[in-house]
Amino acid sequence: MKPVILWFRRDLRLNDNPALNHAAETGRPILPVFVLDHAPDRPEGAASLWWLDKSLRALDRSLAERGSRLILRRGDSLIQLRALIQETGADAVFMNRLFEPAAFARDADIAHELASEGVDCRGFNAAHLCRPGGVLNGSGGPYKVFTPFLKSLLANAQPPQHTTGPRRIDTPAGVDSEQVDDWELHPRRPDWAKDFDGTPGEDGAASALSDFLARGLKTYAKDRDHPGVSCTSRLSPHLHWGEISPWRAVTRAREAVETGKAPAIEAEKFVAELGWRDFSAHLLHHFPTLTDRAFRPEYDAMPWRDDPEGLEAWKRGRTGYPLVDAGMRQLWATGWMHNRVRMVVASFLVKHLLIDWREGEAWFWDTLVDADLASNVQNWQWVAGSGADAAPYFRIFNPIAQGEKFDAQGDYVRRWVPELRRLPARWLHAPWTASNEVLREAGVSLGKTYPHPILDHGHARSRALDALKAVSGRGDLTDRD
Repeated sequence: MKPVILWFRRDLRLNDNPALNHAAETGRPILPVFVLDHAPDRPEGAASLWWLDKSLRALDRSLAERGSRLILRRGDSLIQLRALIQETGADAVFMNRLFEPAAFARDADIAHELASEGVDCRGFNAAHLCRPGGVLNGSGGPYKVFTPFLKSLLANAQPPQHTTGPRRIDTPAGVDSEQVDDWELHPRRPDWAKDFDGTPGEDGAASALSDFLARGLKTYAKDRDHPGVSCTSRLSPHLHWGEISPWRAVTRAREAVETGKAPAIEAEKFVAELGWRDFSAHLLHHFPTLTDRAFRPEYDAMPWRDDPEGLEAWKRGRTGYPLVDAGMRQLWATGWMHNRVRMVVASFLVKHLLIDWREGEAWFWDTLVDADLASNVQNWQWVAGSGADAAPYFRIFNPIAQGEKFDAQGDYVRRWVPELRRLPARWLHAPWTASNEVLREAGVSLGKTYPHPILDHGHARSRALDALKAVSGRGDLTDRD
C-alpha cells in the first residue's frame, strides 16, 4: 500500500491529534515528518526554537514507542514534501492547519499544488477551541469585544472526543532523515538557556496540566495575579507547539469541578483564559495587519520616542523599578514571565517610556518560550491601548502600586532582584523612598548596587496621558493611578 504523509508542525503530540487519527483510519503506512522551514509570517524566536528542539526529541521517542519514528527534513516545505512523495510513492498528506495569515495561505497553496499532481491533502484544526473565523457575530462579521466572543464560542463549539492515537504506527524503513542535533536549535557558546523552565513535549504538557489541576486551579481566579505564588498553569508553550489540545485542558478543568476538586468559578476563569487565546487567533485571522499596524488606526500616530538607552535598561531589568526589573530578569533567565508582570512591564515600556509597542513585542518574540504570534501582538496592542477591547485603553499600570498589591511581601522581587533582598517590604517596591540608614543596613547603594529610577512615575504618567489625549481626540482622560 502507498504510505500517507503525516506532516507535523505545531501539533507535536499523538493524543487528540486529528491529522494522525484520520491518517490511521486509512489503514496505510504513515510517514511522520517535520520540516524545518522558515515560518511564512515570521521566523521563530531563539527561545521558542530551544523549546522546539526538546519537543521534537520527545515526539520522536513517543513515535518509537509505537514502532515509528520522526522523519526530519529542512528547507522549503513544498519541495521537501514533493521529495518524500517521489521517494516513497505517498499520495496523501494529512496535516493540522496553521492559522496565521501567511501560513494559512501557504498551506492552501501547497495543497493546491499537490492536488494538481494527484496528491490528496487534508487539513484539520488541532490548535484552537474553534477554527479561527468559525465564530461570527449576528451580522456575520468578526467579534471585536472579548466577552460576547467567548459567550458565542462556548455556546457553539463542542469538545471533540478524547483520543490517544493508534497503538502502533507502521512507518516504512529506508527513508532518509536529518538529525535534530545538526539543526543546532539549542544555543551554544554561550548556552543562555541553561536555566530555562519547563519540560517540553507531550508528557511534560500532561504533567503541567495535572500539577495545575491538583494545586493552582483551586484558587486560580485570585492567586493567578500574584507572581510570587505558583498558581498559573504554565501551559502556554505546550499549547503553542501543540503538545496538548486546548480542549483537553478545558475538559479536565471541568472534570475537576464535577468531582469536587475545584470550584466552578475557578475553572471557568481558566477556560476564559484559553478563550482569550482563541480570541487573539480570531482577531489575527480577520485583521492580518495586527502584527505591525495599530488595530485602532488613530494610534499609528502615537508620538513614540526614540530612546535606545531606556529600551536597553528595560530589556536588561535595570529600570530602577523593582517589579519591572524582576519580570525582565525572569524572562531573560527562564524564557517565561508571569502574566500579571507581563502587563506591568509592557505598560512601562509603551506608556512610561513611550517606546513603540512593536519594540517590546519583538523582544518578547525572541525571548519567550511561549511566543505565539497572535497572542503576542494582540496582548501588546491591548496594553498599548491600540488593540481590540482595550478598555480602558488609557490605563497606565503603576509599577509601585502593582508591586505593593500583588507582591506585598516581595517574594517575587527578592528572587529576581537579589540585590534588594534585605530591604524591608515597606520600601522594596520604591527603594529610593527609604532613608540612607535603611538602605545602608540592607546593603543597597542606589546608583551602584541598584539603579536609580530611569524616570519619575508621575512625570511619565502625565506625559503618556497627554499623548493618548492627542491621538484619541479626547481631553478628559484620567487614569486610576
